[in-house]
Amino acid sequence: MAIETSLVYNIVLWQLHLLLLLSCHDLNLANAASGKWDLLMSNIGISAMHMQLLNNDRVIMYDRTDFGASNISLPDGKCRNNPKELALKIDCTAHSVEYDVPTNSIRPLMVQTNVWCSSGSATSDGSLVQTGGFNDGKLMVRTFNPCNTCDWQEMGDGLVQSRWYSTNHIIPDGRQIIIGGRDAFNYEFFPKTASTSNVFSLPFLQQTNVPREENNLYPFVFLNVDGNLFIFTNDRAILLDYTTNTIVKTYPQIPGGDPRNYPSTGSAVLLPLKNLRSQTVQAEVLVCGGAPKGSYLRATKGDFVGALNTCGRITITDPNPQWTMETMPLARTMGDMVILPNGNVLIVNEAATGTAGWQIARNPVLSPVIYRPDNPFDSRFEVQTPNAIPRMYHSTAVLLRDGRVLVGGSNPNELYNFTGVIFPTELSLEAFSPSYLNVEFANLRPQIISPASHLKFAYGQRVDIQFTALGLLNRDLIKVTIVAPGFNTHSNTMNQRMLLLPRGIVRQVGRFVYEVSCVFPNSGKLAPPGYYLLFVVHQDIPSEAIWVRVN
Repeated sequence: MAIETSLVYNIVLWQLHLLLLLSCHDLNLANAASGKWDLLMSNIGISAMHMQLLNNDRVIMYDRTDFGASNISLPDGKCRNNPKELALKIDCTAHSVEYDVPTNSIRPLMVQTNVWCSSGSATSDGSLVQTGGFNDGKLMVRTFNPCNTCDWQEMGDGLVQSRWYSTNHIIPDGRQIIIGGRDAFNYEFFPKTASTSNVFSLPFLQQTNVPREENNLYPFVFLNVDGNLFIFTNDRAILLDYTTNTIVKTYPQIPGGDPRNYPSTGSAVLLPLKNLRSQTVQAEVLVCGGAPKGSYLRATKGDFVGALNTCGRITITDPNPQWTMETMPLARTMGDMVILPNGNVLIVNEAATGTAGWQIARNPVLSPVIYRPDNPFDSRFEVQTPNAIPRMYHSTAVLLRDGRVLVGGSNPNELYNFTGVIFPTELSLEAFSPSYLNVEFANLRPQIISPASHLKFAYGQRVDIQFTALGLLNRDLIKVTIVAPGFNTHSNTMNQRMLLLPRGIVRQVGRFVYEVSCVFPNSGKLAPPGYYLLFVVHQDIPSEAIWVRVN
């Protein structure tokens, strides 16, 4: 008890120190500056084409093995000797790194086979499973466990079908489903079971494949609240019962009929799930950006068509679902969508003309946009502070535990090209801090003091969360959110998911100390098993998160 009291006392002293820096006038988040950018590292050695935050606050990143030599050596004189490699048969440089968020440092990792344009997911035990790739990597399954000395482990022929530009998703029993990819009009599971040892045909993927353009790669996949999978490719979507391989619903074509998937790349997100105790939980999907029909082929000939400036929003649980179209302030292809701790969505990176592919996009979009899904229809978008670094094809973005968004990558070139190209290979790493992290909101910002991080919670379990807050607390504007960190590549953040936990009344239990009782989701259909970031949010200002394991 003495240790806990001391902890609360130190937290309060820290928050009071921040308050002394504030001017004595009312502050409102809507009037704050529109976020800020910080350069974290100018050179991480590779271009961060793929990203996954793990529960040890480290982010696994990788690009591809056939770029040639990277800018970071493998440790201890290691070299990769691969006679099947298309670039360097013997390569002593790393093509994957582990970024340690708290120390802002990099550790090189070793992949044996080509991970280019692959897919992945953090699993229920917190490890990363990554599937497929190019050339000798197309049938591979690779695993990475979060520890100080761990490295990639590779499993040859872990897949039945070659997977390149596929999408992974965790299903309620903790396994992964791997859907689609180039010339892969089917899905499979990992790990395999006796009844799921082969592939399952999905003609929908072939029906949405456009000759010479495709526009159906990296499909957008979300687990619906009924346990079925919402799958969007090109300009349309289905609801799939993967247990019986049955399409249980076909959704209307998105208005306009323009493609939203690779290479006419848009992005998509499952909006935060709320009212989890109700008999019918509503689920909404937002799809933004992309490129008009024919843009890819025109871009390969040097004609760069303007990107789409529309978003489509649909309630996928409605009996008669219909798209509602909204207009973004900035047209964007290849953007990344990141769910923020308060339930808003950050749209960041990429280009205003052209499509995904080697050097076939122009006019970088430097200003992110925040989308506020609960605002009135005509006031949901807010343009943010622009970046100075173009983030084009092969850029990435993921949410961190402290509420910042990590941004990296950008290599629209076939090799590591730093000169003589319009958009050089980018090795830097940045963080975007939304305005909720501004110092003037320190008095509104909660700080969690219990439970401890990394505890395990059962479905339906109640938990009492204690937090501190120095400013005047509006108890009606307290919410608790959990976020499943996603695997991000090619504008597709797989498994990204937020839930608003049901809560009781907020009670004051000490000086500046409050307690709120919350209930975890009651099934894996709402929250697939695994590690989540838990935030306490006050007036849209989030705490730093703690890790919780739900199963």
